[in-house]
Amino acid sequence: MIRRLAWLPIVALSACSVGPDYQRPAAPVPAAFKEAPPAGWKFGTPMDAIDKGAWWSIYKDPELDRLEREVDVSNQTLAQAVAAYAEAQAVVQEARGQLFPTISVTPGMTVANQGGNFSSGGLISSGSVSRKGGITNNYSLEANADWTVDVWGKIRRTVESDVAGAQASAADIANARLSAQATLAIDYFDLRAADSLQKLLDDTVKQYARALQITQNQYDAGTAAKSDVLTAQTQLQTTQAQAINVGVARAQYEHAIAVLTGHPPADLTIPPGTLATTIPQIPTTVPAALLERRPDISAAERQMQQQNALIGVAIAAYYPDVSLSALYGYTGNPIGSLIQLANKVWSIGGSAAETVFDGGIRSGQVASARAVYDQAVANYRQVVLTAFQGVEDNLSGLRILQDQASAEDAAVASARQAVQIALNEYLAGTQAYTTVITAQTTALSNEESELSIRQTRLTDSVALIEALGGGWDTTQLPSGDSLRDTSLFWTSVSSHIR
Repeated sequence: MIRRLAWLPIVALSACSVGPDYQRPAAPVPAAFKEAPPAGWKFGTPMDAIDKGAWWSIYKDPELDRLEREVDVSNQTLAQAVAAYAEAQAVVQEARGQLFPTISVTPGMTVANQGGNFSSGGLISSGSVSRKGGITNNYSLEANADWTVDVWGKIRRTVESDVAGAQASAADIANARLSAQATLAIDYFDLRAADSLQKLLDDTVKQYARALQITQNQYDAGTAAKSDVLTAQTQLQTTQAQAINVGVARAQYEHAIAVLTGHPPADLTIPPGTLATTIPQIPTTVPAALLERRPDISAAERQMQQQNALIGVAIAAYYPDVSLSALYGYTGNPIGSLIQLANKVWSIGGSAAETVFDGGIRSGQVASARAVYDQAVANYRQVVLTAFQGVEDNLSGLRILQDQASAEDAAVASARQAVQIALNEYLAGTQAYTTVITAQTTALSNEESELSIRQTRLTDSVALIEALGGGWDTTQLPSGDSLRDTSLFWTSVSSHIR
């Protein structure tokens, strides 16, 4: 009993951990977003109208929904992040294992010759002794236990660091998933914009073909010059070439979507469609909530705790390492009577190792750990600033583009009317054909601009959702307790026993 009580002070000391306890540093968070949402949009609470998983459902596009759901299944970048998280979990389990004693069992047998002549019958069978030839057998069964007591919290700080690293890895999964989903959505809207541009140019080619026929008829009637026919023909051929060229970008977007969904480009064909004409309402929230909604911010914050705990690991090197060891077993001869009280052997011991001079190694390690932590703090604050920049950029872009879209819609209507008037005046002989060409070129340019603005508004809306975290929040990170779950330890033990 006295021997057991002697170690109680050491066990009590093991409850302390040297080094600074983690507190999240302040980040530069504004009181409100500078850029107001576009007119008709609303502020809301986090994730009011954005599904926590399928945020893209707000676009109400079945094809987009089908493609997005394949990201989780087949995207290889995401698979890498998942594997990295599994590795981080294993590192936590490995670090936790150091908190427990290492126990080994050693059975043994020795054969000794104590003099005399050896005869073939000297060793009859395992567990028996022959006096012929002086041959003796000795059997042993020992259990050894070694335990490095975590008096100063070095191991627990390591576990703390590894747990934070695993949480950062989990946030990296969410960030990789969100990035892949957002990239796919942007590529999809770019592809639909190419489809819409293709249709616009194909329709324009038909209009220009009719205009060419009109000029040909006018030329045949002697009321138009050959130059009018050639001008109309050139305009038609140029537009046909533009329509063909659209296929290049369209194919590249389709290939990119295939890779994002984990397929070779040859395995994916997306039927033609049209670009959406409405932009969904996207709720925003107070800026401070962004710290909890963006996985990249959470990853950077977890990395701070990871590095903060390593400061404690470095400081613990200033204190002695305390180790305990114990042995219990039996040794005897023959094997049948091995496990008897008279054959019992045991020992127990302890040691403490302290470095008295290291030439400044430990102080350098502590200074290095603090510097790495300072880097993590600066990185965290920069990630936060970049996140707010992304939100503000997309809010301003959507607000300004909405005004531009209204102006461009009016310009398209006026340009189409100008084409009809110019063509009528040309037929009446009151305008040169160059007026028709100018009006047609202006109309096509405005229609392309309207399509481009709509494309940009849709891709900016995706970028805003991504900047707001896509419906994710920090409650989806694995808890520290779940990562430290002792059942993992015992599962590991039992698997080795089996």
